[in-house]
Amino acid sequence: MSHSRSQSRGPSGPTVAQVALIGLFVTALVTAQLTASKVLAFSLPVSLPIAGAELALPGAAVAYALTFLASDCYAELYGRRATQVVVNVGFAMNFVVLALVWSTIAAPAADSSIDPGTFADVLGASTNIVLGSLLAYVVSQNWDVIVFHRIRDYTGREKLWLRNIASTACSQAIDTVIFVAVGFAAAPALLGVGAVLRLETLLGLMIGQYLLKLAIAVLDTPIVYAIVSFVRAREEDAADETTVA
Repeated sequence: MSHSRSQSRGPSGPTVAQVALIGLFVTALVTAQLTASKVLAFSLPVSLPIAGAELALPGAAVAYALTFLASDCYAELYGRRATQVVVNVGFAMNFVVLALVWSTIAAPAADSSIDPGTFADVLGASTNIVLGSLLAYVVSQNWDVIVFHRIRDYTGREKLWLRNIASTACSQAIDTVIFVAVGFAAAPALLGVGAVLRLETLLGLMIGQYLLKLAIAVLDTPIVYAIVSFVRAREEDAADETTVA
């Protein structure tokens, strides 16, 4: 009797964990698009090849790294197919960001508002970032999901740390090269919006961004473990309650 009652309920809809991880993914993704045009610079205690003693990276580096944390947690909990749906819907949302930014730039401004030219210069440059992100995103995020689950096929549920670090390390390398090359060189040159950075600066951005993302991938591994363990425990408890009911 209880078995048939449980079946009749059907799917209970998305869990809090699913909504929270998707929310984190989308929030970090949109934040990355709007903050990437600012180039950050941090002094280093040692000098690195090409980059020198100053580490330069786009302002979006931390926000974008969070998208990989969210997608890896989601992949581990809900599988490859569900994660690719999230990744590809996020890809489509980049076009929504682009449309909203340019519709706001094109709309007439009130006399008391910020100078339209300044507003366009600041947000218009995000077009280059969005275009770079579109290509980098769709390639690197899907690659991340593929590598993550390819490793999982060999390791089962063990060695989550290996899946998290290895998939993120290689996909972030792909993402960084495509994103910096398109967002700070190819797109500005083709569209005439924003400055085309020098090759030395581009290489420095790639190195700085990748080193930060790689460090985050290593440091966020305990966080991934904690999130996955917590969500699994909660969802297993909820499943047990449903079965009993």
